Amino acid sequence: MQASQKFERVIRYGLALILTTVGLTACSSDMDELDAYINEVKQREGDGIAPLPEVLPYEAFTYVADVQGLRSPFVPDTPQATGAGVGGTRPDLDRSREYLESFPLDTLGMVGTLYIGETMYGLVQTSDGLIHRVVPGNYMGQNDGRITDISESEIALMEIISDGIGGYIERDAAVGLSD
Repeated sequence: MQASQKFERVIRYGLALILTTVGLTACSSDMDELDAYINEVKQREGDGIAPLPEVLPYEAFTYVADVQGLRSPFVPDTPQATGAGVGGTRPDLDRSREYLESFPLDTLGMVGTLYIGETMYGLVQTSDGLIHRVVPGNYMGQNDGRITDISESEIALMEIISDGIGGYIERDAAVGLSD
């Protein structure tokens, strides 16, 4: 290193030391003002704590469905299936499953329609990118969704879902034409 470089280096370090000292000295005068403010705040009278709100006593409610015209919460408001041989809407467990039933309905997308002769097919794209032809009567989705109608803009289905209390209900669903 040359002497001029050493001299410049010493000057830089010296300037940095002087600026740091001046900065810390300037902060000490602000601390005096801060200490005075803290002491002033400590001298003030406190407002006190607000009283707690009054706690009202609990009023019990006796639920009597017959008297008040309300339904009993322990009796279902829909007809219940009882036993294994009860009719009604049920999924066909003996039916062989179709390929599109392995995909959730929201992962399937309609990408168009196709006419072959007099038959109109719906074109459905799966999440793996493959396109499948469907007609009314085919199944798709994981809720036993049977295709009821195919139009230019959507594929309509009738799904069979659990009602949560041991039975099943039919629900309309649709897969719309994707962008």
